Amino acid sequence: MKLEKVSDQLAALGNPIRLRIYRLLVRAGRDGLSVGAVQDRVGLAASTLSHHIKELLQAGLITQERQATALICRAHYPTMSALIGYLTDECCTETGAACGPAACAPKVVAR
Repeated sequence: MKLEKVSDQLAALGNPIRLRIYRLLVRAGRDGLSVGAVQDRVGLAASTLSHHIKELLQAGLITQERQATALICRAHYPTMSALIGYLTDECCTETGAACGPAACAPKVVAR
């Protein structure tokens, strides 16, 4: 995965409204949500929502499909998996240890 693409995706998710929309679509699963349902849940004006959806689309984080009169938005799970993989695939490669993100989580010390 290219650094520029990852940077664009993280920038899109770096906006609190877009992150909220994205998490909403992830929770919706494969069925996705209509733009109207997203608007109802996040309470944004149509033009503002359109702007944020466009940013998520351009970053490849979501897809849209027309179903009759509704426009359905879905999280694009392969992109999400690739982004998470990019962030975690090289975990501990500098140390030569075989591990994963859970193994590298900081240990909590009880006080």
